[in-house]
Amino acid sequence: MSKRSYKILVSGGGTGGHIFPALSIANALKRRNVETKILFVGAENRMEMERVPAAGYKIVGLPVSGFDRRRLWRNVKVLYRLFKSMRLARKVLKDFRPDMAVGVGGYASGPMLKAAQKRGIPTLLQEQNSYAGVTNKLLAKNADAICVAYENMERFFPADKIILTGNPVRADILNVTETQAQAKEALGFDATRPLVLVVGGSLGARTINDSMAVSLDAITSTGASVLWQTGKLYADECCAKAQGYPTVKAQPFISNMGVAYRAADIVVSRAGASTISELQLLGMPAILVPSPNVAEDHQRKNAQALVDKDAAVMILDAECKEKLAQEVTLLLSDEEKRSRMSANVLKMALHDADEKIVDTIYNILK
Repeated sequence: MSKRSYKILVSGGGTGGHIFPALSIANALKRRNVETKILFVGAENRMEMERVPAAGYKIVGLPVSGFDRRRLWRNVKVLYRLFKSMRLARKVLKDFRPDMAVGVGGYASGPMLKAAQKRGIPTLLQEQNSYAGVTNKLLAKNADAICVAYENMERFFPADKIILTGNPVRADILNVTETQAQAKEALGFDATRPLVLVVGGSLGARTINDSMAVSLDAITSTGASVLWQTGKLYADECCAKAQGYPTVKAQPFISNMGVAYRAADIVVSRAGASTISELQLLGMPAILVPSPNVAEDHQRKNAQALVDKDAAVMILDAECKEKLAQEVTLLLSDEEKRSRMSANVLKMALHDADEKIVDTIYNILK
């Protein structure tokens, strides 16, 4: 327990991949000293504005939004929002007076961390991906430390500022007490059948959902069950598709991902940084379908880092519909390959990332 209580500002969001690490860092700060005051700064109308208050923290929203790379004329509005956000960021600093600002990437962390750096407030960046985001690259020069989850990040950041910590993940994923059989039964599945867990992120993934719809016959004919998280955007059509299959459960959202992971024999998912960190810590054999709609194609680079170590299978988005059924059935039939992938992905895991990041925060503040 640290004696001095600090004020820490945590900024970023936009996706679960940014929000989960931010909340994990905040929770670790509170465990270290319950008196620590934490203020989140996110982007208005993004999911952090719901998720952060639900976790018990106060959040301020900035009107910032991302640049439109295809329709450049729309960026006049984006620049106006950025100007407004910079002004609001300065007001947040004046009112809250943080000892330190932590940026986890996403729209809001740019103006917020920039304003903090201009005022001489120490800043720490947390980069989840193997290919650094634009915001963190721009902020790196004046940051005090940059916590990363992959090796060889000197390509993007000053080497003397990099600390390899791994990505913080949701605590409930690591604290599951059920056996695999118990977890399958808790989810309503036959414990004797293999289970394929399909997740496309919190909003869902059109390609994965469309590919699953045409692969259900082949996958279920192997005797496997399927737990299919569709995302809320695609729930109706996917749930209707799953109705004809007694061993398939489709639902918009899985509230207890820890139990779902424990029950699964194979995971099919996108290759976001948080998901990959979870797969590594749990030693899950996975088929990764990187999203092509992300900056710098970073999900493909995340997935490739696992494929290079025989720790995952990758299917490119454009080939998913034709290849998914084949890759799932091959992996279901090859227990030796699943065990090998599981051992290899487990070796890549970096444990206690949240605690290591908090150690770094305290070292800087001292």
